[in-house]
Amino acid sequence: MQAVIQDRYGHPDVLRLGELPDPVPADDEVLLRVRAVSLNGSDRENLMGSPAYARWSNGLRRPRHPVPGSDVAGVVDAVGSAVTEYAVGDELFGELAGYRGGLADLVCTRPKLLTRKPGGLSFAEASTIPQAGGIARRATADVRPGDRVLVNGAGGAGGVFVVALAKHAGAEVTAVDRADKGDFLREIGADRTIDFATEDWADERDSFDLIVDLVARRSPFRVHRALRRGGRYAMVGGLARILLGTAVAGPLVGRATGKRIGVLVVPQSRAELDAVTALVAQGAVAPRIDHVYPLRDAPAAFARLAAGESRGKLVLEVSEG
Repeated sequence: MQAVIQDRYGHPDVLRLGELPDPVPADDEVLLRVRAVSLNGSDRENLMGSPAYARWSNGLRRPRHPVPGSDVAGVVDAVGSAVTEYAVGDELFGELAGYRGGLADLVCTRPKLLTRKPGGLSFAEASTIPQAGGIARRATADVRPGDRVLVNGAGGAGGVFVVALAKHAGAEVTAVDRADKGDFLREIGADRTIDFATEDWADERDSFDLIVDLVARRSPFRVHRALRRGGRYAMVGGLARILLGTAVAGPLVGRATGKRIGVLVVPQSRAELDAVTALVAQGAVAPRIDHVYPLRDAPAAFARLAAGESRGKLVLEVSEG
């Protein structure tokens, strides 16, 4: 099979298109013929091996699994003898355990993190949902009408889902990203936009009920000031030292200030995937695709992701079936 291969950590030019043996499903696995894979911030981190926490599960010196990509959509090509819920020909999508293995013609995986693709979605659209949608649903679960929500990194892979679900819940949303994404951010529902290069949202005192930080670079001792009393700061991604500081000091800052400061942990879950897919089906949020690349152009897709240029999701088409 064809696959994107990553032998070492580094920039997008470490990726190459190569051949790997076709995988054979174990008794409890399905063999999925991959049609589309969307990229997430975690894919960028796993490519670079940075922040440091990206290496904790992937390998300290080099990736243990040579194929990147985790959010997949495709068609069942074969099933193991113990699999009864899916059959050959079923159209499925979801996340891969370990967050790697998707950018290949074929992938074997246990079906517990996969669900059926709605007929109204293309494979590319379905592939955008799993990780970004799960994060957004969990982050905005407590949002109430009239809440003021700030999303830092709003225009990228995961931010568009957070903005849309916060608006669906009735919030007033401030979206932080590059200035040239302003029109796009308003198009997806933002009430107000901030250019991170010219304005620091953390200087706004007592302003927000929820801050979802997808690119965290500020300590918990600073970000809490932008929250109203009783508000919540949820770190999703960012610098390793900020992750550690938020995990350790965040609860202490929260107890002292009457706010909730912490890292948002979203376990991989089919139930979460089904719940956010239902919201997509209802029209609460629509997949937003910036660009679709052929598999051979994976380095270009990762370069655009790393540059922070995308407006929504980047998708790679893998096979045509």
